[in-house]
Amino acid sequence: MKSGFVSIIGRTNAGKSSMLNALLNEKITIVSHKQNATRRKINGIVMHENNQIIFIDTPGLHKSDKTLNKLMIEDAIKAMGDCDAILFLACIHDDVTDYENFLALNPTKPHILVLTKVDEVKNEDVLAKISNYEKYATNFKALIPFSTKHKTYQKPLLDEISKLLPNHPYFFDPEFITNTNEKEIFREFILESIYENLSDEIPYSSDVVINKVIENSQLTQIYATIITEKTTHRAMIIGKNGNTIKRIGINARKLIANLTQKKIFLKLEVQIKKGWSKDENYIKKLNETNT
Repeated sequence: MKSGFVSIIGRTNAGKSSMLNALLNEKITIVSHKQNATRRKINGIVMHENNQIIFIDTPGLHKSDKTLNKLMIEDAIKAMGDCDAILFLACIHDDVTDYENFLALNPTKPHILVLTKVDEVKNEDVLAKISNYEKYATNFKALIPFSTKHKTYQKPLLDEISKLLPNHPYFFDPEFITNTNEKEIFREFILESIYENLSDEIPYSSDVVINKVIENSQLTQIYATIITEKTTHRAMIIGKNGNTIKRIGINARKLIANLTQKKIFLKLEVQIKKGWSKDENYIKKLNETNT
């Protein structure tokens, strides 16, 4: 019996959240085509044979001077030390630069290099990319191509991860798929709906606070506040006749209902907090509120 923590590391949009959802066969993390969608660590628990793998989905590694992004990057780098092993995800379309930057961070934990989105190219392109990474073979424990869409090489990937885990009793009930607070997952689903229903700028100046959750056997009631920085952004989030916030609510309810298998009542409000994304103390307080 083995049990341990595995941090999923890579640039933004490398496919980290999509891969975790695929391995879980359940959606618990935010997925968006927009950059930097994942802002916080979300844990997913996968049982593989007699082993328990606790994956930590992290914000994407990138360069930024913005306070919010800097804190996200710090979280990702910290996760590289707070684990037993690392999965570094390299998109099949990328060159080796991101991997070289990762190695420059001097990771102390063993890692597996995973080539993502391999279903988007021909087999010969995958083989060519693998050969590009062969010069780094002394750094990684294994190199595995992976397709979220087709779940190719899923067993070999989980086999290789299991080799890196310590002998340890299970940390969590094997029936669990996450130990992340459900309020945090609800928050991420609402944020994903904001990303999908608004233009590029607004989601990055917005976040979500879950004020209250009331549950019974048939219904989950969620009361949440969307925080944004400008009056104009608030108006756009609400939309003409409330149509935009209505769409956000409908999308978020579907995501949450698919996970909880319950009826969802979702009440959304929008508040203005000028400059919140530049206020380190407020960002930390915001994250503590939801956990």
